[in-house]
Amino acid sequence: MADAYTRFIRTAVGRAIAKQTGLPRPPRLLRAADRTEPLLGPVVVLGTSAGADELAHTLLDWGADVRRRFDELRRVGSVIAVLDEVDAPDQLGEILLPLSSAMRSLVPGSRIITISRPVTGEDLARDAARGGVEGFVRSLGHEVRGGGTANGILVADGVALSSAPVLGALRFLLSARSAFIDGQLLRITADTGTAPRDDLHALAGRTALVTGAARGIGEAIARTLAGAGASLVLLDVPAAGTELARLANELRAVPVQLDVTAERAPTRLVETLRTRGLRLDGVVLNAGITRDRMFANMTADRWDPVIAVNITSQIRLMDALIDAGDVLGDQLRVVSLASTSGIAGNKGQTNYATSKAGVIAFVDALARRLEPLGGTANAVAPGFIETEMTARMPALNREVARRVNSLQQGGLPIDVAEAVAFLLSPPVGGIRGETLRVCGQNIVGR
Repeated sequence: MADAYTRFIRTAVGRAIAKQTGLPRPPRLLRAADRTEPLLGPVVVLGTSAGADELAHTLLDWGADVRRRFDELRRVGSVIAVLDEVDAPDQLGEILLPLSSAMRSLVPGSRIITISRPVTGEDLARDAARGGVEGFVRSLGHEVRGGGTANGILVADGVALSSAPVLGALRFLLSARSAFIDGQLLRITADTGTAPRDDLHALAGRTALVTGAARGIGEAIARTLAGAGASLVLLDVPAAGTELARLANELRAVPVQLDVTAERAPTRLVETLRTRGLRLDGVVLNAGITRDRMFANMTADRWDPVIAVNITSQIRLMDALIDAGDVLGDQLRVVSLASTSGIAGNKGQTNYATSKAGVIAFVDALARRLEPLGGTANAVAPGFIETEMTARMPALNREVARRVNSLQQGGLPIDVAEAVAFLLSPPVGGIRGETLRVCGQNIVGR
Protein backbone atom coordinates (compact mmCIF):
# COMPACT_ATOMS: atom_id res chain seq x y z
CA MET A 1 0.00 0.00 0.00
CA ALA A 2 2.96 2.33 -0.65
CA ASP A 3 2.17 5.80 -1.98
CA ALA A 4 3.10 6.80 -5.54
CA TYR A 5 6.29 8.62 -4.53
CA THR A 6 7.52 5.66 -2.48
CA ARG A 7 6.80 3.23 -5.30
CA PHE A 8 8.77 5.41 -7.72
CA ILE A 9 11.71 6.02 -5.40
CA ARG A 10 12.16 2.26 -4.97
CA THR A 11 12.73 1.80 -8.73
CA ALA A 12 16.26 1.91 -10.14
CA VAL A 13 15.66 5.35 -11.67
CA GLY A 14 14.04 6.65 -8.49
CA ARG A 15 16.90 5.42 -6.30
CA ALA A 16 19.44 7.13 -8.55
CA ILE A 17 17.53 10.42 -8.46
CA ALA A 18 17.09 10.27 -4.69
CA LYS A 19 20.78 9.58 -4.18
CA GLN A 20 21.79 12.53 -6.34
CA THR A 21 19.27 15.01 -4.93
CA GLY A 22 18.96 13.92 -1.32
CA LEU A 23 15.24 13.24 -1.63
CA PRO A 24 13.66 11.00 1.06
CA ARG A 25 14.09 7.28 0.51
CA PRO A 26 11.38 5.58 2.59
CA PRO A 27 12.45 2.07 3.63
CA ARG A 28 10.19 -0.93 3.27
CA LEU A 29 8.74 -1.71 6.68
CA LEU A 30 8.53 -5.37 7.59
CA ARG A 31 5.20 -5.94 9.31
CA ALA A 32 3.76 -9.12 10.80
CA ALA A 33 2.59 -10.31 7.39
CA ASP A 34 6.19 -10.04 6.14
CA ARG A 35 7.96 -11.78 9.00
CA THR A 36 6.39 -14.12 11.49
CA GLU A 37 9.40 -14.57 13.77
CA PRO A 38 8.82 -13.04 17.21
CA LEU A 39 12.23 -11.39 16.94
CA LEU A 40 15.16 -11.04 14.57
CA GLY A 41 18.42 -12.68 15.56
CA PRO A 42 21.13 -12.71 16.51
CA VAL A 43 20.05 -10.71 19.56
CA VAL A 44 22.83 -8.88 21.38
CA VAL A 45 22.15 -8.07 25.04
CA LEU A 46 24.35 -5.26 26.35
CA GLY A 47 24.88 -4.56 30.04
CA THR A 48 26.42 -6.24 33.05
CA SER A 49 23.61 -6.10 35.59
CA ALA A 50 21.77 -9.08 37.02
CA GLY A 51 18.74 -7.89 35.04
CA ALA A 52 20.72 -8.14 31.80
CA ASP A 53 21.72 -11.71 32.62
CA GLU A 54 18.14 -12.61 33.45
CA LEU A 55 16.81 -11.14 30.19
CA ALA A 56 19.46 -13.00 28.21
CA HIS A 57 18.27 -16.29 29.72
CA THR A 58 14.64 -15.40 29.00
CA LEU A 59 15.46 -14.74 25.35
CA LEU A 60 17.21 -18.10 25.18
CA ASP A 61 14.01 -19.68 26.49
CA TRP A 62 12.18 -17.90 23.63
CA GLY A 63 14.48 -19.70 21.20
CA ALA A 64 16.60 -16.69 20.30
CA ASP A 65 20.24 -16.74 19.23
CA VAL A 66 21.58 -14.60 22.10
CA ARG A 67 25.01 -12.96 22.27
CA ARG A 68 26.55 -10.62 24.83
CA ARG A 69 29.03 -8.93 22.45
CA PHE A 70 29.20 -7.99 18.78
CA ASP A 71 32.44 -9.92 18.28
CA GLU A 72 32.55 -11.84 14.98
CA LEU A 73 28.93 -10.97 14.14
CA ARG A 74 28.59 -9.80 10.57
CA ARG A 75 24.83 -9.26 10.82
CA VAL A 76 22.77 -8.21 13.85
CA GLY A 77 19.01 -8.51 14.13
CA SER A 78 18.17 -7.01 17.52
CA VAL A 79 19.97 -5.18 20.31
CA ILE A 80 18.80 -4.81 23.91
CA ALA A 81 20.77 -2.34 26.04
CA VAL A 82 20.05 -2.95 29.72
CA LEU A 83 20.75 0.21 31.72
CA ASP A 84 18.77 -0.53 34.86
CA GLU A 85 21.69 -0.05 37.27
CA VAL A 86 23.30 3.03 35.71
CA ASP A 87 23.98 5.62 38.42
CA ALA A 88 25.83 8.41 36.57
CA PRO A 89 26.03 9.80 33.02
CA ASP A 90 29.63 8.66 32.54
CA GLN A 91 28.50 5.03 32.88
CA LEU A 92 26.25 5.18 29.79
CA GLY A 93 29.04 5.05 27.23
CA GLU A 94 30.48 1.81 28.58
CA ILE A 95 27.23 0.01 27.74
CA LEU A 96 26.05 1.96 24.68
CA LEU A 97 29.19 2.74 22.68
CA PRO A 98 29.84 -0.86 21.53
CA LEU A 99 26.62 -0.50 19.51
CA SER A 100 28.09 2.35 17.44
CA SER A 101 30.48 0.04 15.59
CA ALA A 102 27.64 -2.39 14.84
CA MET A 103 25.14 0.07 13.40
CA ARG A 104 26.10 -0.80 9.81
CA SER A 105 25.64 -4.49 10.62
CA LEU A 106 21.96 -4.16 11.49
CA VAL A 107 19.64 -6.14 9.22
CA PRO A 108 16.55 -4.56 7.59
CA GLY A 109 13.75 -4.26 10.12
CA SER A 110 16.15 -4.44 13.06
CA ARG A 111 15.10 -3.52 16.58
CA ILE A 112 17.07 -1.63 19.24
CA ILE A 113 15.53 -1.53 22.72
CA THR A 114 16.84 0.18 25.84
CA ILE A 115 15.62 -0.94 29.25
CA SER A 116 16.16 1.61 32.00
CA ARG A 117 14.61 3.18 35.08
CA PRO A 118 12.64 6.47 35.20
CA VAL A 119 13.77 9.69 36.84
CA THR A 120 12.67 9.88 40.48
CA GLY A 121 14.04 13.25 41.67
CA GLU A 122 16.02 11.57 44.44
CA ASP A 123 19.60 11.53 43.10
CA LEU A 124 21.15 14.12 40.80
CA ALA A 125 23.68 11.94 38.98
CA ARG A 126 21.40 8.95 38.71
CA ASP A 127 18.51 11.04 37.38
CA ALA A 128 20.78 12.71 34.84
CA ALA A 129 21.87 9.30 33.57
CA ARG A 130 18.31 8.01 33.44
CA GLY A 131 17.11 11.13 31.68
CA GLY A 132 19.94 10.86 29.19
CA VAL A 133 18.61 7.51 27.97
CA GLU A 134 15.55 9.29 26.58
CA GLY A 135 17.68 11.61 24.46
CA PHE A 136 19.70 8.64 23.23
CA VAL A 137 16.62 6.66 22.18
CA ARG A 138 14.92 9.55 20.42
CA SER A 139 18.09 10.50 18.53
CA LEU A 140 18.96 6.93 17.60
CA GLY A 141 15.45 6.48 16.20
CA HIS A 142 16.35 9.06 13.55
CA GLU A 143 19.54 7.19 12.62
CA VAL A 144 18.52 3.54 12.31
CA ARG A 145 18.24 2.55 8.65
CA GLY A 146 16.50 -0.16 6.64
CA GLY A 147 13.16 0.18 8.40
CA GLY A 148 14.70 -0.53 11.79
CA THR A 149 13.55 1.22 14.95
CA ALA A 150 14.84 2.27 18.36
CA ASN A 151 12.56 2.37 21.40
CA GLY A 152 12.85 2.18 25.16
CA ILE A 153 11.14 0.58 28.14
CA LEU A 154 11.13 2.54 31.40
CA VAL A 155 10.70 0.17 34.33
CA ALA A 156 9.78 1.62 37.72
CA ASP A 157 12.14 0.94 40.59
CA GLY A 158 11.07 -2.21 42.38
CA VAL A 159 9.64 -3.84 39.25
CA ALA A 160 11.75 -6.78 38.09
CA LEU A 161 12.93 -6.92 34.49
CA SER A 162 11.55 -10.45 34.37
CA SER A 163 8.01 -9.29 35.23
CA ALA A 164 5.10 -9.93 32.87
CA PRO A 165 4.58 -6.32 31.72
CA VAL A 166 8.28 -5.88 30.92
CA LEU A 167 8.46 -9.11 28.95
CA GLY A 168 5.19 -8.33 27.20
CA ALA A 169 6.44 -4.89 26.14
CA LEU A 170 9.79 -6.35 25.08
CA ARG A 171 8.15 -9.05 22.99
CA PHE A 172 5.95 -6.46 21.27
CA LEU A 173 8.71 -3.95 20.53
CA LEU A 174 11.02 -6.65 19.21
CA SER A 175 8.35 -8.00 16.88
CA ALA A 176 7.24 -6.86 13.44
CA ARG A 177 3.99 -5.67 15.01
CA SER A 178 5.77 -2.48 16.14
CA ALA A 179 6.96 -1.50 12.65
CA PHE A 180 5.70 2.11 12.79
CA ILE A 181 6.69 2.82 16.41
CA ASP A 182 10.03 4.59 16.65
CA GLY A 183 11.81 6.78 19.19
CA GLN A 184 9.27 6.06 21.94
CA LEU A 185 9.66 5.15 25.60
CA LEU A 186 7.00 2.97 27.19
CA ARG A 187 6.62 3.33 30.95
CA ILE A 188 5.86 0.36 33.23
CA THR A 189 4.79 1.32 36.72
CA ALA A 190 3.79 -1.96 38.38
CA ASP A 191 4.37 -5.71 38.29
CA THR A 192 0.81 -6.52 37.27
CA GLY A 193 -0.30 -8.83 34.49
CA THR A 194 0.17 -12.37 33.28
CA ALA A 195 2.99 -13.82 31.22
CA PRO A 196 2.89 -13.03 27.47
CA ARG A 197 1.46 -15.70 25.16
CA ASP A 198 2.41 -16.31 21.57
CA ASP A 199 1.19 -13.53 19.28
CA LEU A 200 -1.30 -15.69 17.39
CA HIS A 201 -3.37 -16.42 20.51
CA ALA A 202 -2.60 -13.41 22.70
CA LEU A 203 -6.29 -12.55 23.21
CA ALA A 204 -7.83 -16.01 23.17
CA GLY A 205 -10.76 -16.30 25.56
CA ARG A 206 -11.18 -12.53 25.89
CA THR A 207 -14.09 -10.38 24.70
CA ALA A 208 -13.56 -6.84 23.44
CA LEU A 209 -15.79 -3.95 22.39
CA VAL A 210 -14.64 -1.77 19.47
CA THR A 211 -16.45 1.49 18.75
CA GLY A 212 -16.33 3.05 15.30
CA ALA A 213 -15.61 -0.44 14.00
CA ALA A 214 -17.15 -0.46 10.52
CA ARG A 215 -14.40 1.24 8.54
CA GLY A 216 -10.81 2.43 8.47
CA ILE A 217 -8.74 2.07 11.60
CA GLY A 218 -11.69 0.61 13.52
CA GLU A 219 -12.08 -2.18 10.98
CA ALA A 220 -8.35 -2.90 11.10
CA ILE A 221 -8.52 -3.09 14.89
CA ALA A 222 -11.45 -5.50 14.74
CA ARG A 223 -9.69 -7.78 12.26
CA THR A 224 -6.47 -7.75 14.26
CA LEU A 225 -8.18 -8.55 17.55
CA ALA A 226 -10.15 -11.37 15.93
CA GLY A 227 -6.91 -12.70 14.48
CA ALA A 228 -5.42 -12.76 17.99
CA GLY A 229 -8.34 -14.88 19.23
CA ALA A 230 -10.68 -12.28 20.75
CA SER A 231 -14.47 -12.43 20.61
CA LEU A 232 -15.85 -9.07 19.53
CA VAL A 233 -18.69 -6.65 20.03
CA LEU A 234 -18.58 -4.15 17.16
CA LEU A 235 -20.33 -0.79 17.50
CA ASP A 236 -20.93 1.92 14.91
CA VAL A 237 -23.57 4.43 13.84
CA PRO A 238 -26.71 3.19 12.06
CA ALA A 239 -25.55 4.91 8.85
CA ALA A 240 -22.67 2.39 8.74
CA GLY A 241 -25.02 -0.52 9.43
CA THR A 242 -24.37 -2.36 6.15
CA GLU A 243 -20.59 -2.32 6.56
CA LEU A 244 -20.93 -3.16 10.25
CA ALA A 245 -23.16 -6.16 9.59
CA ARG A 246 -20.85 -7.43 6.87
CA LEU A 247 -17.79 -7.21 9.11
CA ALA A 248 -19.59 -8.72 12.10
CA ASN A 249 -20.74 -11.68 9.99
CA GLU A 250 -17.21 -12.24 8.70
CA LEU A 251 -15.66 -12.10 12.17
CA ARG A 252 -18.57 -13.83 13.94
CA ALA A 253 -18.96 -10.76 16.12
CA VAL A 254 -21.94 -9.10 17.79
CA PRO A 255 -22.94 -5.93 15.87
CA VAL A 256 -24.42 -2.95 17.73
CA GLN A 257 -25.83 -0.06 15.70
CA LEU A 258 -25.62 2.91 18.01
CA ASP A 259 -24.77 6.61 17.87
CA VAL A 260 -22.36 7.03 20.80
CA THR A 261 -23.52 10.62 21.33
CA ALA A 262 -27.19 9.66 21.79
CA GLU A 263 -28.59 10.30 25.26
CA ARG A 264 -29.43 6.63 25.93
CA ALA A 265 -26.41 5.16 24.14
CA PRO A 266 -24.57 4.06 27.32
CA THR A 267 -27.72 2.49 28.76
CA ARG A 268 -28.52 0.69 25.53
CA LEU A 269 -25.00 -0.71 25.32
CA VAL A 270 -25.18 -2.07 28.87
CA GLU A 271 -28.60 -3.59 28.13
CA THR A 272 -27.25 -5.29 25.00
CA LEU A 273 -24.31 -6.78 26.89
CA ARG A 274 -26.55 -8.07 29.67
CA THR A 275 -29.10 -9.52 27.25
CA ARG A 276 -26.36 -11.49 25.52
CA GLY A 277 -24.63 -12.45 28.75
CA LEU A 278 -21.38 -10.75 27.75
CA ARG A 279 -18.59 -9.45 29.98
CA LEU A 280 -15.96 -7.23 28.40
CA ASP A 281 -12.27 -7.88 28.96
CA GLY A 282 -11.29 -5.07 26.59
CA VAL A 283 -12.80 -1.79 25.42
CA VAL A 284 -11.45 0.08 22.39
CA LEU A 285 -12.77 3.64 22.21
CA ASN A 286 -12.07 4.35 18.57
CA ALA A 287 -15.12 6.32 17.34
CA GLY A 288 -13.99 9.74 16.19
CA ILE A 289 -14.61 12.52 13.68
CA THR A 290 -12.93 15.66 12.34
CA ARG A 291 -14.45 19.03 11.43
CA ASP A 292 -11.35 21.03 10.53
CA ARG A 293 -11.48 24.80 10.35
CA MET A 294 -9.15 27.65 11.32
CA PHE A 295 -10.16 28.86 14.77
CA ALA A 296 -10.95 32.34 13.44
CA ASN A 297 -13.74 30.64 11.47
CA MET A 298 -14.71 28.02 14.07
CA THR A 299 -18.40 27.65 14.83
CA ALA A 300 -20.39 25.56 17.31
CA ASP A 301 -21.62 23.22 14.59
CA ARG A 302 -17.99 22.23 13.96
CA TRP A 303 -16.73 22.37 17.54
CA ASP A 304 -19.49 20.62 19.50
CA PRO A 305 -19.80 17.37 17.46
CA VAL A 306 -16.03 16.76 17.62
CA ILE A 307 -15.98 17.14 21.40
CA ALA A 308 -19.15 15.05 21.75
CA VAL A 309 -17.90 12.09 19.70
CA ASN A 310 -14.18 12.12 20.44
CA ILE A 311 -14.16 12.54 24.21
CA THR A 312 -17.55 13.12 25.88
CA SER A 313 -18.96 9.85 24.50
CA GLN A 314 -15.96 7.97 25.89
CA ILE A 315 -16.51 9.38 29.37
CA ARG A 316 -20.22 8.53 29.29
CA LEU A 317 -19.69 4.99 27.98
CA MET A 318 -17.02 4.15 30.56
CA ASP A 319 -19.05 5.63 33.41
CA ALA A 320 -22.00 3.44 32.43
CA LEU A 321 -19.92 0.27 31.99
CA ILE A 322 -18.16 0.71 35.33
CA ASP A 323 -21.33 1.62 37.20
CA ALA A 324 -23.16 -1.40 35.75
CA GLY A 325 -20.76 -3.64 37.66
CA ASP A 326 -21.62 -6.90 35.89
CA VAL A 327 -20.49 -6.30 32.29
CA LEU A 328 -16.73 -5.92 32.81
CA GLY A 329 -14.11 -8.61 33.40
CA ASP A 330 -11.59 -8.71 36.24
CA GLN A 331 -8.56 -7.68 34.15
CA LEU A 332 -10.16 -4.98 32.03
CA ARG A 333 -7.99 -3.29 29.42
CA VAL A 334 -9.23 0.00 27.94
CA VAL A 335 -7.54 1.58 24.93
CA SER A 336 -8.62 4.96 23.60
CA LEU A 337 -7.58 6.51 20.29
CA ALA A 338 -5.77 9.80 20.78
CA SER A 339 -3.65 11.58 18.13
CA THR A 340 -0.32 13.35 17.76
CA SER A 341 -2.49 16.43 17.17
CA GLY A 342 -3.46 16.16 20.82
CA ILE A 343 0.22 16.19 21.79
CA ALA A 344 1.62 18.95 19.59
CA GLY A 345 -1.46 20.63 18.13
CA ASN A 346 -2.13 21.08 14.43
CA LYS A 347 -3.10 24.08 12.35
CA GLY A 348 -6.82 24.12 11.61
CA GLN A 349 -7.58 21.45 14.23
CA THR A 350 -8.17 23.29 17.50
CA ASN A 351 -11.36 21.31 18.05
CA TYR A 352 -9.82 17.95 17.19
CA ALA A 353 -6.60 18.63 19.14
CA THR A 354 -8.65 19.70 22.15
CA SER A 355 -10.62 16.46 22.06
CA LYS A 356 -7.54 14.28 21.65
CA ALA A 357 -5.59 16.03 24.37
CA GLY A 358 -8.65 15.39 26.49
CA VAL A 359 -8.38 11.69 25.63
CA ILE A 360 -4.78 11.60 26.85
CA ALA A 361 -5.76 13.11 30.19
CA PHE A 362 -8.88 10.91 30.33
CA VAL A 363 -6.98 7.61 30.13
CA ASP A 364 -4.62 8.73 32.86
CA ALA A 365 -7.55 9.46 35.16
CA LEU A 366 -9.43 6.33 34.06
CA ALA A 367 -6.40 4.16 34.80
CA ARG A 368 -6.44 5.43 38.38
CA ARG A 369 -10.14 4.65 38.67
CA LEU A 370 -9.73 1.14 37.26
CA GLU A 371 -6.64 0.20 39.27
CA PRO A 372 -8.58 -0.96 42.36
CA LEU A 373 -10.74 -3.07 40.02
CA GLY A 374 -7.71 -4.80 38.49
CA GLY A 375 -7.96 -2.93 35.20
CA THR A 376 -6.07 -0.24 33.35
CA ALA A 377 -6.45 2.29 30.55
CA ASN A 378 -4.03 3.59 27.94
CA ALA A 379 -4.13 5.50 24.69
CA VAL A 380 -2.68 5.07 21.22
CA ALA A 381 -1.78 8.28 19.39
CA PRO A 382 -1.49 7.74 15.63
CA GLY A 383 0.49 10.11 13.48
CA PHE A 384 -0.10 10.25 9.74
CA ILE A 385 -1.93 7.05 8.81
CA GLU A 386 -2.98 6.19 5.24
CA THR A 387 -6.79 6.23 5.49
CA GLU A 388 -9.74 7.57 3.55
CA MET A 389 -9.63 10.65 5.78
CA THR A 390 -5.98 11.49 5.07
CA ALA A 391 -6.51 10.74 1.37
CA ARG A 392 -8.79 13.80 1.29
CA MET A 393 -6.01 16.13 2.47
CA PRO A 394 -4.53 18.58 -0.06
CA ALA A 395 -1.84 16.71 -2.02
CA LEU A 396 1.10 18.85 -0.85
CA ASN A 397 0.06 18.72 2.81
CA ARG A 398 -0.39 14.97 2.55
CA GLU A 399 3.04 14.47 1.00
CA VAL A 400 4.77 16.60 3.64
CA ALA A 401 2.95 14.75 6.42
CA ARG A 402 4.24 11.45 5.09
CA ARG A 403 7.90 12.50 5.14
CA VAL A 404 8.28 14.32 8.47
CA ASN A 405 9.02 11.23 10.53
CA SER A 406 12.05 9.02 10.98
CA LEU A 407 10.64 6.34 8.66
CA GLN A 408 9.72 8.92 5.95
CA GLN A 409 6.32 7.44 5.16
CA GLY A 410 2.76 7.21 6.37
CA GLY A 411 1.70 4.38 8.61
CA LEU A 412 -1.08 1.90 7.89
CA PRO A 413 -4.22 1.15 9.90
CA ILE A 414 -2.69 -2.22 10.84
CA ASP A 415 0.09 -0.36 12.69
CA VAL A 416 -2.46 1.27 14.98
CA ALA A 417 -4.36 -2.00 15.34
CA GLU A 418 -1.27 -3.92 16.44
CA ALA A 419 -0.54 -1.34 19.16
CA VAL A 420 -4.13 -1.56 20.36
CA ALA A 421 -3.97 -5.37 20.47
CA PHE A 422 -0.78 -5.18 22.53
CA LEU A 423 -2.33 -2.77 25.06
CA LEU A 424 -5.37 -5.05 25.37
CA SER A 425 -3.26 -8.09 26.20
CA PRO A 426 -3.04 -9.63 29.69
CA PRO A 427 0.65 -8.78 30.33
CA VAL A 428 0.18 -5.00 30.24
CA GLY A 429 -1.50 -4.55 33.61
CA GLY A 430 1.59 -2.62 34.73
CA ILE A 431 1.22 -0.06 31.92
CA ARG A 432 -1.21 2.53 33.23
CA GLY A 433 -2.37 5.82 31.77
CA GLU A 434 0.26 5.84 29.04
CA THR A 435 -0.06 7.22 25.52
CA LEU A 436 1.84 5.16 22.96
CA ARG A 437 2.61 7.09 19.79
CA VAL A 438 2.30 5.17 16.51
CA CYS A 439 3.77 7.81 14.26
CA GLY A 440 7.14 6.66 12.92
CA GLN A 441 8.69 9.26 15.28
CA ASN A 442 6.94 12.24 13.77
CA ILE A 443 8.79 15.50 14.39
CA VAL A 444 5.76 17.07 16.10
CA GLY A 445 5.52 16.82 19.86
CA ARG A 446 7.52 14.27 21.78
